[in-house]
Amino acid sequence: MSDGPSGLPPAGTPSGMSEVREGARERARELRELHKKQDRRRRWIIQGSVVGGVLVILVAIVLVLFSVAQPSGRGPANMLSDGIKIGTGFKAVKTPGLPVDSKPIPSATNSPDVIDIKVYVDYLCPNCGTFEQKNGEQLRAWVKSGAATVEIHPIAILTTKSAGTQYSLRAANAAACVAEYSPDHFFDFNDALFVDQPKEGTAGLDDSALIARARSAGVTDIGQVGKCITDHRFRGWVQGATTRALDGPIPGADIKAVASTPTIIVNGTQFKYTTAFDPNEFAQFVLQVAGDTFTKNPSPTPTPSSSASPTAG
Repeated sequence: MSDGPSGLPPAGTPSGMSEVREGARERARELRELHKKQDRRRRWIIQGSVVGGVLVILVAIVLVLFSVAQPSGRGPANMLSDGIKIGTGFKAVKTPGLPVDSKPIPSATNSPDVIDIKVYVDYLCPNCGTFEQKNGEQLRAWVKSGAATVEIHPIAILTTKSAGTQYSLRAANAAACVAEYSPDHFFDFNDALFVDQPKEGTAGLDDSALIARARSAGVTDIGQVGKCITDHRFRGWVQGATTRALDGPIPGADIKAVASTPTIIVNGTQFKYTTAFDPNEFAQFVLQVAGDTFTKNPSPTPTPSSSASPTAG
């Protein structure tokens, strides 16, 4: 009888059986090591999945807490009514910012001898630009003399009309930034946005140009204002203020909501203008409303008077 394969002793011999058993034991050891490795790998995968899931949850919690902590959630300071009220000396009435998910709080009522003018504007709106060009100087004269306050409400109803740059939204955000950091220069900045006003359908001014306009208007703390503009910090507030204006109500006004810009409200009465925006027509309307207000609430010195209105040119 010949030897087994490869010259190994036949399996039936004592030495052959010993080698078979040794081979079986070696194979068993290999299988045990393999199973241990597989078990460790499964544990690592499970532990990694658990840790990964925990990290995802922690990141989500941090992001939520971070977003809650950001001041950008509130509206700009000095615009608690969704507008900024400018009085004598072009000084803004100081207020806190509108809290998140809160309703605007109307500005305090003027005394009967001081006209309350509210203007809702979109900085891309051509009619807003025409109104400013025709009536800006007499508005400035009335505010300077103390005959009137002007409350400006920047909204963005033409956001899709600027070749994809969302100029209305960005310009209104820039106005909110000035209200936040340099409110007493808001009146001048508002005027500056209507100088060489971009045409509807064009890209409008970029953020750096908006910052340049702010600087030219004498805005202080230009570093903070510039960062606020480029970060679009009050973008959410602008969208909310626009929705609130379009949905209404408009407190203390004879209209339910804003239907177009500019919307001009004098002592609660809407000025129904012609597209010419004739300054004499507007001055007569203001004087008439002032007279009506004075009749209902007499005061020793009703204003504005005809002398408070500059000659229209």
